[in-house]
Amino acid sequence: QVQLVESGGGLVQAGGSLRLSCAASGRTFSSTVMGWFLQAPGKDREFVAAISWSGSMTYYVESVKGRFTISRDNAKNTVYLQISNLKPEDTAVYYCAGQYGSGWDQVLKSRRFDFWGPGTQVTVSS
Repeated sequence: QVQLVESGGGLVQAGGSLRLSCAASGRTFSSTVMGWFLQAPGKDREFVAAISWSGSMTYYVESVKGRFTISRDNAKNTVYLQISNLKPEDTAVYYCAGQYGSGWDQVLKSRRFDFWGPGTQVTVSS
């Protein structure tokens, strides 16, 4: 079991940067593929990035490549999402998620995550 709590959201101006953090509890974090999702107002939650157990592999959806960077520190049980050059359309609730015990390829194919944080709001003003 992994419990997740996001932080770092807030109100930022367009063009700025933000680093979201997701703190995990539980002894299985280092064996858990982690991901980030966002849910914009009035839209479905969508997958944006994932990182493998060790952090050696990352994946991004095309729309965020070059602006979003996912990373993790297993010693701190934390995964991060760095967002640069923020745009008003990045306004959303950002969720981190974890999937324990599944392989990297399997998680990317299914995009299934069993553990979720409550989310953190990011609002980008123009």
